[in-house]
Amino acid sequence: MTRAEPLTFPLAGLLGESPGARREIPIERLVMPISDDLRLASPLEGSLRLARTNRGVLVEARIATSIGGSCSRCLRELEIPLRLQIDEEALPSLDLGSGQQLDRSAEPDALRLTDHHELELGPLVREAVLLAEPIAPLCEPDCPGLCITCGARLDEGHPSHPDDDIDPRLAALRGFVVDGEPENG
Repeated sequence: MTRAEPLTFPLAGLLGESPGARREIPIERLVMPISDDLRLASPLEGSLRLARTNRGVLVEARIATSIGGSCSRCLRELEIPLRLQIDEEALPSLDLGSGQQLDRSAEPDALRLTDHHELELGPLVREAVLLAEPIAPLCEPDCPGLCITCGARLDEGHPSHPDDDIDPRLAALRGFVVDGEPENG
């Protein structure tokens, strides 16, 4: 059974400890939405290690999952395994003692904890999945692709088609010779 969770972890207790304090949290069978055109094919599995630093919390996540996709050559549906690695330092948004907002101007792009001292891991996982998604996934390294004439998968049992269907504008290329050998064989 999988659980859909926002991947939010309370860290006020860890922030109250001295630098070097650690926590390890298992990530087991969690699911989350990634984007409108990308879905997880298997739940998130892995671990989250948190270590108190002098400024905030060091976040180390190692997560395995897979996404659904299709082969870029033959369009077969496939499951693409991903191994995600997240290494970030999360800084607090509020001072733990006073509750006052901390100055963000020195590091405006830094990962921040929420005002309730929580780590929201979901956006980091989503970004890691999007960055790890292959540009042109293949069902097998030597996938032959699709026939340009009939659209069937090019493999051992695919019928051959006559050359008569060549675009007339490209017919002159039939006589093309490379290094003394005809190009078509």
